[in-house]
Amino acid sequence: MILYPAIDLKNGQCVRLLRGDMDMATVFNDDPAGQARSFADSGCQWLHVVDLDGAVSGASVNHAAVGRILAAVTVPVQLGGGIRDDAAIDAWLERGIERVVLGTAALRDPDLVRRACKRHPHGVAVAVDARGGRVAVDGWTKTTDITATELALRFADAGVAALIYTDIDRDGALEGPNVVATAELARTAPMPVIASGGVSSIDDLYALRAAAPTLDGVICGRALYDGRIQLKTALIAMAS
Repeated sequence: MILYPAIDLKNGQCVRLLRGDMDMATVFNDDPAGQARSFADSGCQWLHVVDLDGAVSGASVNHAAVGRILAAVTVPVQLGGGIRDDAAIDAWLERGIERVVLGTAALRDPDLVRRACKRHPHGVAVAVDARGGRVAVDGWTKTTDITATELALRFADAGVAALIYTDIDRDGALEGPNVVATAELARTAPMPVIASGGVSSIDDLYALRAAAPTLDGVICGRALYDGRIQLKTALIAMAS
């Protein structure tokens, strides 16, 4: 199981939000490239980067910060936030992003996902961001009537590299992940699932592994930044 440290970008800085609220951002580092280098030097196999401003605006905003991250590390980077058309997908993958993450675009334009998967095998992930079990879009500012499982199954045969499931109500709250919902989705979805939201301790990582042994990975943010989880200890736990 892979540990994906999260680098969430707002105004060019590394931040963490509380339950997806852009007005509840805590700045942890004003040097995203340095943060990325620190994660990579500690042994992380992947980085999970989100352009929060881009997610809300509908187009990439923190492209300069992402570029500096790509220049600073050699480990693969997956990027989400504001990537909503073919040109943006192709541009980021050509620039060096290993995998783009489509959320709002996946719900509103499923054909975009299918086209991108054909052009870029293993290069496209779908974000399933749920509030109360329902998918949220536009930087989590709007909640739809679509369930997480419904969205996942729409792409059963599309060739999606991974499904990133975030329980928004847990994200940044350090209250533990939604283990039950994550395990259910991991059993149901025909593609690898990456869990996100609420991880606050090593015990949470073990709980996810026990409940969802097929889980591909876990994204961790605030708990790494504030020291609740020691990165090297987490990497050992995920690899054991």
